[in-house]
Amino acid sequence: MVLGMFSTEILSQDDYGKYRFIPAPDVWFNSEDGVRLGIRVLGEYEGSFKDGPHRLDAGIWLGTKIPENPVSYYLSFTEPIKSISDFGEEGSVQIISSIRTGFARHLIQLNKRWQNGFNELKYKEIAFSYSQEKMFDADYRPYPIQWSSSWKSLLGVNVQIHNESEESVFESNINFQQNVNPSSPSFSVLNMEAWDVFSLNEHFAFGVRVFGGFTSENTSNEYLYTASFAQPILWLGNGVSRANGTIPTNWLDNGFAHVSGSGNLRGYTNTKFSDLSIQGFNSIVAVNSEFEFPNPVSKALKEGMIGEFVFLKSYAFLDAGAVFESNPVLLDAGLGLQFSLNIPDFLGKPRGFALRYEVPFWISEPDAGDSNFKFRHLLGFGAVISL
Repeated sequence: MVLGMFSTEILSQDDYGKYRFIPAPDVWFNSEDGVRLGIRVLGEYEGSFKDGPHRLDAGIWLGTKIPENPVSYYLSFTEPIKSISDFGEEGSVQIISSIRTGFARHLIQLNKRWQNGFNELKYKEIAFSYSQEKMFDADYRPYPIQWSSSWKSLLGVNVQIHNESEESVFESNINFQQNVNPSSPSFSVLNMEAWDVFSLNEHFAFGVRVFGGFTSENTSNEYLYTASFAQPILWLGNGVSRANGTIPTNWLDNGFAHVSGSGNLRGYTNTKFSDLSIQGFNSIVAVNSEFEFPNPVSKALKEGMIGEFVFLKSYAFLDAGAVFESNPVLLDAGLGLQFSLNIPDFLGKPRGFALRYEVPFWISEPDAGDSNFKFRHLLGFGAVISL
C-alpha cells in the first residue's frame, strides 16, 4: 500500500537526462511479521517512460514483531539489450532476487516483446528464465502441508499474446517449468490459459476463460491444484495472499475467502475438491464464463471523471471443470459483483486490483450431506477474466 511518493535525482545520461530514485513508504500486515514497515524504490532515467536502461524496482521491510528473519527484501533490475530491441519491441535481461515471508527466489530472465507498429494493445511476449527457490520458514504459510522445503532449480519459458480493441480483449498464456535441481525430485509443470471478453452492446458483455494445468509425478506441493484456488506458489505474487494472517485463516478454512487463479471453480471453495489442509491434485481443466449486465453504480462511475479507471461490474457466472484422479465434472453457477481499479502502464498492461463478492448458489457436486442449491458466498481477491 503506497502512502506517499517523492523523487530524488542523481546521476545523468545524455539520452534521457538525470537518473532518479523514486521512493515510497510501504506498509503491510501478516501474523508472523506483525505490521511490516518498509520502503519501495523505483529507479529510472527521466524521460525514459520506463523503457530506458538500468530500471530498478526494489524494496526492504522490517517486521515489527521481530520474527526469526525480521528483514526482508525484493529487487528487480532490468537492462534493455540494444541488439534485439526496437521501438515498442524491447528485448531485455532481468534479474530478480527476493527473500521475504519465508520464501527465497533468485531469477535471471531474458524477455522479448513484439507489437504491431505503435499499437501497444496488440503484442506478443516471450520470456526464458532460470530460477532458484526455496520455502525456508513454514510459519508464514497458512497451510504448510501445501509446501515443500527443498531447493528447486527451475528452467522456464512463458509465451503471452494480447490483442485488445474497442470490441474485445483477448489474451493467451503458456507457461512451462522444469525442475533440474539434483537434490530435489525432478518434475514438470505446464499451465495454459486463454480468455476473451467481448462487448455485446453498450450495456452487456460476455467473457470466457479456458485453463489447463498439468504436472508430472513428484511435483512439489506448491505447484499442485485445487478446484477453486490458485496454485499455492501463485499466492506469493499478491501481497494480500503472500503470508499467513493478511487474509484471516478462518475465512479460508470455511471457504469465504478466495484467491483467484488456476481452475477458479468458485462454488467449491468449501468442499473436498478445494481442501487446503491436504495436498492438491496433479491436473485440472476448467472453463469460466461471465455475463455482465448493467447496474446503477457502474453507470454513475462511467459518467464520472474516474470512469476509465474504477469499475463496479455485476455479472452472472458459470464454471465447469475437472480435477482428475477419477473425480466427476464439477459445475457451479451464481451472481457476483466486482470492484476493480485498473490503471494501465506505459505498454497498456493493466496494473491494479480486483475485489469480488460472489454468490455461487448452485453446485453440481456438493459434499455428502450438503445441498446443490444453497446460499454460499465468498470474498474473492483478484480476477481471472480481466476488464
